[in-house]
Amino acid sequence: MLKQFGTQNVIDASHKTNVNKVISLSTDKASSPVNLYGATKLTADKIVVSANNFSVKKKYSVVRYGNVLGSRGSIVPKILSQINDKYTVITDKKMTRFSITLNQGVSFVIDCLKKMYGGEIFVPKIPSYRIVDVAKALSPSKKIKIIGIRPGEKLHEEMISITESLNTIEFKNYFVILSDVIHKKKVINSFEDYKGKEFKPYTTYNSLENTYLTIKQIKEMSAKL
Repeated sequence: MLKQFGTQNVIDASHKTNVNKVISLSTDKASSPVNLYGATKLTADKIVVSANNFSVKKKYSVVRYGNVLGSRGSIVPKILSQINDKYTVITDKKMTRFSITLNQGVSFVIDCLKKMYGGEIFVPKIPSYRIVDVAKALSPSKKIKIIGIRPGEKLHEEMISITESLNTIEFKNYFVILSDVIHKKKVINSFEDYKGKEFKPYTTYNSLENTYLTIKQIKEMSAKL
């Protein structure tokens, strides 16, 4: 009988089969979680990374990225669903989120699958957007109504926490959060033709202190969805 824990079921199944590499898809909600959903995602990350302690031949890693632009439950379809309403409703003008397209996410996962040692959390360098800019891009002529941040919701998301920063390596297009099963120097010298560098300690990688998509870029990306 299967345990009622999806992530653990996948790991158990890989142990019993010829699957030698497993990558779990995580989310920015897993970094410093403030609600139950984020806590469960963080738990899944820990389960996957810890699985490397029980197997020498099999490898388990995590890919953590932000909101897939235009996906179900994301801000784009939410705003488009209000197209005939009097106002465009958003929670807070200051709110920011990370943004990644579906194609970018898939390409990043495949790339990580090729280079993983097992035990890493891979984090892509991706731009942010302001929620208010998405509203302006999709409904430029409508007034915006602010309803306030919801319980358990962050004003800004992060993908690398202060604690994780102490064990993070930065490369040109992504970061790698290391676990105890990987030697830091080995990763710095081997993932790319050039060396990685240690991430600035006691800092975070968050959607506020980041590069932003312009309103024009948001319009262009949304039109392609």
